[in-house]
Amino acid sequence: MTLDPRIAAVTDRIIERSRRTRAAYLELIGAEREFGVDRPRLSCGNLAHGFAASGEDKKAIISQRAMNIGIVTAYNDMLSAHQPYGRYPEQMKLFAREIGATAQVAGGVPAMCDGVTQGQPGMELSLFSRDTIALSTAIGLSHGMFEGAALLGICDKIVPGLLIGALRFGHLPMILIPSGPMGTGLPNKEKARIRQDYAEGKVGEAELLEGESRSYHSAGTCTFYGTANSNQMMMEMMGLHVPAASFVHPGTKLRQELTRAAVHRLAAIGWDGDDYRPLGRCVDEKAIVNAAVGLLATGGSTNHAIHLPAIARAAGILIDWEDLDRLSAAVPLIARVYPNGPGDVNGFHEAGGISFVVHTLIEAGLLHDDILTVWEGGLAAYAGEPSFEGDALSWTPVVETRNEAMLRPASAPFQPDGGMRLVAGNLGRATFKTSAVDEERWTIEAPARIFADQDEVIAAYKAGELFRDVVIVVRFQGPRANGMPELHKLTPPLGSIQDKGFKVALVTDGRMSGASGKVPAAIHLSPEALAGGPIGRLRDGDIVRLSAEEGLIEALVDPIEWMARTAAVRPRQAPGTGRELFAFLRAGASLAEEGGSAMIAAMETMLDGAAEPEPAIVTNVEDREIDA
Repeated sequence: MTLDPRIAAVTDRIIERSRRTRAAYLELIGAEREFGVDRPRLSCGNLAHGFAASGEDKKAIISQRAMNIGIVTAYNDMLSAHQPYGRYPEQMKLFAREIGATAQVAGGVPAMCDGVTQGQPGMELSLFSRDTIALSTAIGLSHGMFEGAALLGICDKIVPGLLIGALRFGHLPMILIPSGPMGTGLPNKEKARIRQDYAEGKVGEAELLEGESRSYHSAGTCTFYGTANSNQMMMEMMGLHVPAASFVHPGTKLRQELTRAAVHRLAAIGWDGDDYRPLGRCVDEKAIVNAAVGLLATGGSTNHAIHLPAIARAAGILIDWEDLDRLSAAVPLIARVYPNGPGDVNGFHEAGGISFVVHTLIEAGLLHDDILTVWEGGLAAYAGEPSFEGDALSWTPVVETRNEAMLRPASAPFQPDGGMRLVAGNLGRATFKTSAVDEERWTIEAPARIFADQDEVIAAYKAGELFRDVVIVVRFQGPRANGMPELHKLTPPLGSIQDKGFKVALVTDGRMSGASGKVPAAIHLSPEALAGGPIGRLRDGDIVRLSAEEGLIEALVDPIEWMARTAAVRPRQAPGTGRELFAFLRAGASLAEEGGSAMIAAMETMLDGAAEPEPAIVTNVEDREIDA
């Protein structure tokens, strides 16, 4: 099928914009391949340290005739999605030995559960946990002991962080290995009802906890289609998984065989063979566009409006929200998965899942099917679902949906566009996810009520002050202000206001979760308030117009008065929960549209040939504010 010209045009736009930075990146990984640190360059003392605890694998590692796979794992047993990874390394070592290779755990990375920290102070560490994960990945791979790597991670900041760090070693072949979702628990509609009933005071904490426990009940990824499961979809669209590995349950024979296949495949695409597939070549402009197309077609998490630019920049590729907006206009919405529909990812997978999504999007000319994938057969291989043929894995193409209430062909979508719009105006630029919002609510014009955090919103809600037409503005929530925590706690009260018949919208320089739903929201507003963004000029009572149809977010204030206003001052924040440790990351964070990362901004500066930036020097301690 011929590629849709709109997809081609956006891809060309990205290629042209990225020409210099992508060339610098490819030069970097080429030099690392030729002159970087690897096992043959290690001294005998270096090498002895590296295999001292390797037991029966020592001889193979010493011989240097077989690939040594570095395992970077996000295992912990507090986070349900990552608990299954506990046994993976020992299994993967056995799988590696089957084909004459070896494997070692190169390092562990933090794995934060946003579900645990949601609405708590720890959530202010969430976005920058992505940078910490990237740094931890780089430390693990910096030893030069490995000719390839397996990346074990699933959830929100973990996959982006692993990829950002791994792309600095883009000369190595790498595969991401998921562990799969938990089984379906409490129906999502019932879970949402209980949450809203609790917000309205109709049920107590005991009923709420019971409902939440029935929803999140076992090992595996949470089953709503939020950031974690959107991560898995994007890795398939980029060809970085074993095909259709995303949504197979933990603890099954099929899951184990998919992990075995990943280990075996890594050995096959190493740099000493004739099928060398380095990560930095797999993640190119076309792969990034494929990830965006998949995100839009399935109604994935808005968090990837931040993560995808950050991943792309780590590979020298520059994308922006206008690219996403143009792609959204070209890509139909073909999936309805909670919170955009009643069924969860298990139902989506049973309906044909990512395999069918790949098939129908390729058929419609909406994906680049000529990308370099880790699996043989190119992207078309990802249109098959795995099963056993005897004891061997085989993949069967999925060419029809099994449930049109959840998954439709691109020729008969739920809506003609992907439902992630750029809105812009005198308040800046923001993301508006329309796919979960009824169309009659795509335009809201109402007086603003200004808040500095979500707890203030909830207090006003409980006091009965918000039951009217209102645009809730929550500012000083950007990367520089407080690490850009998700404001998911606001979903039930705002939904309650909307259900009472009022017009309500959220405008914020913060984030909403991939689990956000029916209330219209302009999120990631950029520039943020602390960076001098115009959201800081808003006052209570200002009329704000938010319109997805018009692509507009605007304060309807006289322009002369608007420009004369001074910006609001951020309320002072106290240290605690380790937030003060991340002050240097907040201080240097880029715009949300550029990925919201201090680390990537500094990295790009160095790739341009500039010196590493000098640290700031505090000359007057009395003038220094503790930035929590």
